[in-house]
Amino acid sequence: MSDRAHLAAHLFEANGRRTAVFLPFALDDLLAGWARVQRTMIRRRPDEFTRDEWAYLIAFLDESNLLAPFADAFGIRSNDASESVPLASIARLARPRGPIAIWLPNNVSLLGPLTIILAALTGDPIRVKAASRVDDLATAFVSFAREQCGDDALAVVLDTIAIERFDRDDPRNRAMAADAKLRIVFGSDATAAAIDALPHSIDSIGFAFSDRASEVWLDCDRLDDETLRVLIRVFAVYGRAGCTSPRRVVLLGGTPSDAQTLRDRLAALWPSVVTSDLPMHLASQNVMARQWAAALGWDAVVAGRNAAVVASGGLDHLPADSPLFLPIVSATVEEAARTLPRNIQTLGHNGSEAWLSDVLPRLAATPVKRIVPIARMHHFGALWDGFSFWRAAFEEVEVSR
Repeated sequence: MSDRAHLAAHLFEANGRRTAVFLPFALDDLLAGWARVQRTMIRRRPDEFTRDEWAYLIAFLDESNLLAPFADAFGIRSNDASESVPLASIARLARPRGPIAIWLPNNVSLLGPLTIILAALTGDPIRVKAASRVDDLATAFVSFAREQCGDDALAVVLDTIAIERFDRDDPRNRAMAADAKLRIVFGSDATAAAIDALPHSIDSIGFAFSDRASEVWLDCDRLDDETLRVLIRVFAVYGRAGCTSPRRVVLLGGTPSDAQTLRDRLAALWPSVVTSDLPMHLASQNVMARQWAAALGWDAVVAGRNAAVVASGGLDHLPADSPLFLPIVSATVEEAARTLPRNIQTLGHNGSEAWLSDVLPRLAATPVKRIVPIARMHHFGALWDGFSFWRAAFEEVEVSR
């Protein structure tokens, strides 16, 4: 972390309490640097990124999105770097805690750039273990951003980011854990446990984002084609592999016949939403998965061009272990809540405010971590899995008089 004597104060206010957040840069300068990167991104896309991935990163760099973690943690910003901070009015100080270590997963490669962007807002130095079995989008993105920098705040921040690729047993894991004040681990339960067991500072904080599952709950009275297209797009990104990807669709208040109708509508719409062909091995696997699903009791069909397997069935049917298998069941709210997986993370929905008012009390008694519209299931933020991990990158100091 930069010398604290050179930290710049930024004032935020919430509920009548003012917090002075000290950062090793002027926040406006850093935001201007990211805005310049964003403008270049609109014109040019590296080969490592798909169009959808690049578009998501462009949107993620909007100034309002970058300021959102500060607003959530400390309140509304009430000064800029050119204004003096009236220290007599301060109720809290917040300063960067220290080095951040990030272990990235092998199944969601875009988490690298997203986590780095958020972590870089804290001013803490960052060390990243990149995924070893998927494309290293973290390095690709940071390299692209560095190319757009001059001698500015963003360049200084990016120079504190070190990204490496090494195996799970590499001794550099131990060094990362020992040096960090904030440890962020994405991966399996076994990976999270292994990292947590490494020697680390007694005053460091660790967050493990491990094995999770997500679902979609649908209000059967709001099943327009655009809702179904959004569901297809969200599922097609990662299939069943992503922690925020729906592994089950629940038609609330519907019947088995309604679930069959929904299955057929999704299968019919699929080719108009996912227009590119799957690799041959995945398309062939879907043909086999439909037969497997039938053996398990599902009424399954294959979407056009063998793009996915969509099936209707009962709550007690086991899922086919295939990456592009999307099961649909009908249930009451009570049945759906009772059969949520123990590791439930995100619940995507198409419900109205009145619908949400009905289901939220039941969901409050479950371990669900996020309840969002379907289109936001993959959106990453400073609050994740129920933890305000971004805020933990700061030490807070009480000030009273």
